[in-house]
Amino acid sequence: MLFVQRRSRLQPQRAQRDNRKERKVNSTQLNELSSRIIGLAIRVHKTLGPGFVEKIYERALTEEFGKEKIRFRLQREIEVKYGEVNIGGQRLDIMIEDEIILELKAISELRGIHQAQMISYLKAANKRLGLILNFAKEKLEIKRIVNNF
Repeated sequence: MLFVQRRSRLQPQRAQRDNRKERKVNSTQLNELSSRIIGLAIRVHKTLGPGFVEKIYERALTEEFGKEKIRFRLQREIEVKYGEVNIGGQRLDIMIEDEIILELKAISELRGIHQAQMISYLKAANKRLGLILNFAKEKLEIKRIVNNF
């Protein structure tokens, strides 16, 4: 299992590439994994409440992922291509089990740009499911975004 260790509180370490073959999960497994992630996010939100910065929620969530033996990578960089040319990279907040992109927010209101950003991440990373979690509300705000599901 791959867990990310931090060198310091300010700089997460990039995870080493998992050498095992990438496994493809079916839609049912993907839905079950997303339900587990959402359940853990709700637990974190109920415990901490709104009002902290994203990094606090990230640290709490990664603690929960570790307890539940859910593989994750922080700040995974994906390549952005224009045709066949790599034009740059984009960092994702958290990649879960190399299947689900998790974007954490602590903002007053989610907007269309946040959903558009997630759709772009999903396309660039060739992933099927992304979750946007906004911890700034009294009730955890969850947006589930699909790509070619």
